[in-house]
Amino acid sequence: MIYIKTLEEIEIMRESAQVVSRTLGVLAKEIKPGITTLQLDKIAEEYIRSQGAVPGFLGLYGFPNTLCVSPNAQVVHGIPNNIPLQEGDIVSIDCGALKNGFYGDHAYTFAVGEISDEVKKLLQVTKESLYVGIREFKTGNRVGDVGFAIQNHCERHGYGIVRELVGHGVGKKMHEDPEMPNYGKRGNGKRFRDGMVVAIEPMVNMGTHKVKQLRDKWTILTADGQPSAHFEHNVAIVNGKPKLLSTFKYIYEALGIESDEEKEFEFS
Repeated sequence: MIYIKTLEEIEIMRESAQVVSRTLGVLAKEIKPGITTLQLDKIAEEYIRSQGAVPGFLGLYGFPNTLCVSPNAQVVHGIPNNIPLQEGDIVSIDCGALKNGFYGDHAYTFAVGEISDEVKKLLQVTKESLYVGIREFKTGNRVGDVGFAIQNHCERHGYGIVRELVGHGVGKKMHEDPEMPNYGKRGNGKRFRDGMVVAIEPMVNMGTHKVKQLRDKWTILTADGQPSAHFEHNVAIVNGKPKLLSTFKYIYEALGIESDEEKEFEFS
């Protein structure tokens, strides 16, 4: 069942999403060679609680930490540990927060120091595909329109789109209907309407789309060991158009990056 949100509820959800956005901005300052993902996890938990929220992932379905931290060939759901990040790594950080009864949930893939041009392109194309998908999330379109747009953009560059994991509705529960695959056919799936809020999150592999799971029953890896990228935003349909509840601006401020990529989706 799809839960349609009122404008007031969307405003509250934006507060939750912005807690996550600021958390990712705090982490952006700390991500460098030598830091461990467990250290990042502790920083995130302390910051989220300081904002009057609670970590959205901690204990959810039994997950043991605040962050899902997935370096290099890990796609998603990596468990933080004491292994230091190294120069040339990439690391996807997926974070959730619960505030005032609603969840925020989004993700960003960071470079650790200098990375190869090949991996830079993977990150760039994956992030581009996120906004390509968001443009299709509007009144009258369908789930398949978003998935097709993301898939088409990434496969043109020779990348693999993960099938087993998808985006989702978000609200009073972390995962609500509809599921939002990153592949599909135009005109297929549930129709979008005003008040829908979803997490759109392309998970894109440099090589094959196939994945496998570690024995920890959480961590998902690429089947061929090649790198994977993951970017995610929370988006609402307001007056027929997609509006971002989350933002990467705090990350960009921390990293000294100038970008106007979110301008067309600004919530007001």
